[in-house]
Amino acid sequence: MSDYTKVYSEKMDKSVKALENELITVRAGRANPHVLDKVTAEAYGTEMPINQLANISSPEARVIAINPFDASTLKAIERAINASDIGIHPNNDGKVIRLIFPELTEERRKELTKDIKKKGEDTKVAIRNIRRDGVDHIKKLEKSGEITEDTRDEILEEMQKLTDKHIADIDKSIEAKTKEIMSI
Repeated sequence: MSDYTKVYSEKMDKSVKALENELITVRAGRANPHVLDKVTAEAYGTEMPINQLANISSPEARVIAINPFDASTLKAIERAINASDIGIHPNNDGKVIRLIFPELTEERRKELTKDIKKKGEDTKVAIRNIRRDGVDHIKKLEKSGEITEDTRDEILEEMQKLTDKHIADIDKSIEAKTKEIMSI
């Protein structure tokens, strides 16, 4: 990989990684502790991620158990979950909070897969925008005489291969998540 394409490759990698992190948090009917990754609770005078306030586990396929390290944070964690957009009402027994995930309906599965595909398309657009920026940069370098026409062509070919590879990675991630949702 040339020095010219390295920066753009890193940007593309970050876009794909961001999509994969977002797909992890999609609630697919199976209890996945990652749905709480973005939820923060008010504790000790500051907003803190729930995973820093409690032990989060999945004792059953459709249940997440949240066991606070400090019992005084239980109510704050419960409030944060209620205020979040995960769509699950917490069950609090005074020591542990349980999130029970309902079975997904066929309609909800289709809705989730549509949403996932849209996120994938948005990421593909971001990848193509990064490629466009790279192509513009390379053409400017050629105009200013810093690189030759042959070098420009080689770099542009490399840039296209990078783009194709990242688009394929996005397609694989989307396909895997769709398969996961539809098979539950």
